[in-house]
Amino acid sequence: MTDFRPGGFQQLPTIVKNLLIINVLVFLIQQLFEARGMSLNGYSLEDLFALHYWASPNFRWWQLFTHMFMHGSISHIFFNMFALWMFGRILENVWGPKRFLFFYLVCGLGAAICHLGVLTFEYAPIHNAFMTYQEHPSLPAFMDFIHKYHIGVDPSSMTGWIADPSSPEQIRESVIFLNKEYLGMINEATLGASGAIFGLLFAFGYLFPNTLLYLYFAIPVKAKYFVAGYALLELFSGIRNSAGDNIAHFAHLGGMLFAFILLRIWNTKDRNHFY
Repeated sequence: MTDFRPGGFQQLPTIVKNLLIINVLVFLIQQLFEARGMSLNGYSLEDLFALHYWASPNFRWWQLFTHMFMHGSISHIFFNMFALWMFGRILENVWGPKRFLFFYLVCGLGAAICHLGVLTFEYAPIHNAFMTYQEHPSLPAFMDFIHKYHIGVDPSSMTGWIADPSSPEQIRESVIFLNKEYLGMINEATLGASGAIFGLLFAFGYLFPNTLLYLYFAIPVKAKYFVAGYALLELFSGIRNSAGDNIAHFAHLGGMLFAFILLRIWNTKDRNHFY
């Protein structure tokens, strides 16, 4: 039986402890680089190690893993590390360090893969529309493009083109402008351990469904309902895709999905020792 009493896990397990240390150290290095304007061969740490869309010039294969050790703010790293400590220490004590680390990394990788899949679905129409515009640029086509994809344009910059719709200079500038906007979209970086953390949260709810978790340290909720509710909230938020929402909701769901798949495989192959 797993011991959930206050003294049940007095020693922080090895992998969780090292993950906490690595994440905090990386965050401090990020802050140092940002504060001093430092870079590596002209690239920021986010350019090199945060996750980028696969079609971005900044995409590197190792970002599928390194993104989960970077964070964008103190609150971001605090809540992720708190969840890692809260759920990770229990799971590592149940599984052991090797299985726990494998699970953590797979969930983080799965989150990245799902996130890139969703971005491909979202960006493919924009890419195709931009390619079409480059072949047949015009003022009406430009207006349709910026309205359809909600791209802000300074009205004063349109005066000359409206006065002379066939202006080659204005057409060339419009292609440059849309190319810059498109690159800005696909060059956005995603970072954080949240995908792996959501995998841990799902595993905890899967293994200990009736364990009580306390919302705001006061409201008791069974782990299975907490996980299900959180998953539904992430799905709703991801589909809604509100303006200004820079949270990768489908990455969170991807972490949960890969956690479910891995848990089912382990449960099928190793029923006597799974838990």
